[in-house]
Amino acid sequence: MLFNRRNFVSIAKLAGTSKQLLRQFWYGTPAQMNVDLKGRDLLTLQNYTADELKYLLWMASDLKQRIKHEGEYLPLMQGKSLAMIFEKRSTRTRLSAETGFALLGGHPSFLTTQDIHLGTNESLTDTARVLSSMTNAILARVYNHNDLDLMAKEATIPIINGLSDLYHPLQILADYLTLQEHYGGLQGLTIAWVGDGNNVLHSFMTSAAKLGVHLRIATPRGFEPDLRITKISEQNSKEYGTKLLLTTDPLEAADSANVLVTDTWISMGQEEEKKERLKAFQGYQITMQTAKSAASNWTFLHCLPRKPEEVDDEVFYSPQSLVFQEAENRKWTIMAVMVSLLTNYSPQLQKPTF
Repeated sequence: MLFNRRNFVSIAKLAGTSKQLLRQFWYGTPAQMNVDLKGRDLLTLQNYTADELKYLLWMASDLKQRIKHEGEYLPLMQGKSLAMIFEKRSTRTRLSAETGFALLGGHPSFLTTQDIHLGTNESLTDTARVLSSMTNAILARVYNHNDLDLMAKEATIPIINGLSDLYHPLQILADYLTLQEHYGGLQGLTIAWVGDGNNVLHSFMTSAAKLGVHLRIATPRGFEPDLRITKISEQNSKEYGTKLLLTTDPLEAADSANVLVTDTWISMGQEEEKKERLKAFQGYQITMQTAKSAASNWTFLHCLPRKPEEVDDEVFYSPQSLVFQEAENRKWTIMAVMVSLLTNYSPQLQKPTF
């Protein structure tokens, strides 16, 4: 028989040994972090410290190992419910939140603007207060980030940003977990962003430096990231000693980068700008020519859905592409956020090297 963790756990269980003792025997006693996120909102990663971000990634690794690889059932959300408000359609955010919360034993409720009176027949204030009395958390995917701020002010339960016009924090946590798994750590990695100065980029900019990650950003003129967020990113880079580059040249951004990242050039609500945007982004498609400027161990990320003008098939389906591992990790990081904000559970496995 192949001697691995799963077989070891199965054999030892038959001998009557507790899972906790087994885990300590195999992994050692977990290191501790003085982090308590219970009851917090997650609106932007800017509001989270370096240790708090690492804790969420540690939690995601722990849940993925215990549930996916060791086959454990962890009903940490038993008796809890999640309100999922979606103004925008979604594949990964909806599926990861819905299946993840259910896998933890909770009850997710998917709500669109066709299902509830959000901001139409009922104010955001009233909706937040009503949902606070019936559910344990609200995950909202909205157009206007200010709506999340208002809901967080009025609700008495955690508000989780499933995407807004300014930020996409759940996506970036999944990206970091993917890179953590692939490279064995995040400290010192260089991420090159080639594309639009959008919400996904903003979430990188408000968190990368805290994890020791350098950023090289290429956007066309007129499509730069929000100036306020650029200033935050500059301050973070200075504080944590990382490098930040903003340019209009994709090859300059890709130079010696470990990770090449892009996203849609035309987000929901920008369809009328399609012709203008396609013209502005000429030369920004990520190809193997772009990758020649990157480091020898380069990888590729895209939050999906992807269009060929953003990245060609050769890169997208290459061995260096981590996009489908990245998509799956949306589930484990979303689960980590929900467990951290709603329970007292602490990771049982050893803390990864960051």
